[in-house]
Amino acid sequence: MSFAGIVKVFDTVALLSEAARRFIAPGSPGPSPDTSLTKSSPSALTGQVEARLTGVVVAALKEAFDRDRARLDLERAQLDEQRRRAEEALRAEIRRQAADREVARLRLVAGTALGGFIAAVAMMAVRLETASVLSRGVSAGGWLLLLTAVAVAFMSQARVSASVSGVSEPVEAGRAGTAALWLLLAGLACAAIALLL
Repeated sequence: MSFAGIVKVFDTVALLSEAARRFIAPGSPGPSPDTSLTKSSPSALTGQVEARLTGVVVAALKEAFDRDRARLDLERAQLDEQRRRAEEALRAEIRRQAADREVARLRLVAGTALGGFIAAVAMMAVRLETASVLSRGVSAGGWLLLLTAVAVAFMSQARVSASVSGVSEPVEAGRAGTAALWLLLAGLACAAIALLL
């Protein structure tokens, strides 16, 4: 049975008891207009009960909504924190991949310079008796440039590997990486010119 049904039953019982009192005591005068204002009728009593219950229900609903809002704010903050962490992890992964590509490029430059140096030395050793002084000098300059390219490439690799942990600076070899490439090209050119002389 619902609360409204209980209130109706209470109203019915109150009205029946009032009617029974009037029926048993027929000589007693009815309620005067002044006393009817001061006494609360059963419907006024139910109105007060309903008003109080309405206030309680409204307060409970407000508390539930406030609790839900706080829970949603907490969940939103947790999602924002997770999103921030995921973005940081993505940025770190992108930096790591860029550093890996740059290190691979520098290793290729160093390997090519070292291979060029070995090939230039082997070529000069084969034709040492027939090589002119100019050819020997250009070949020695090429060797020096190739060895310098190897050294600069290795130093640039160390710099790139160290810059992966830094957040603000870009992951690149910089001028040293560019210099290693140009030294490689110049050394290979000198080795080729030495063969032609």
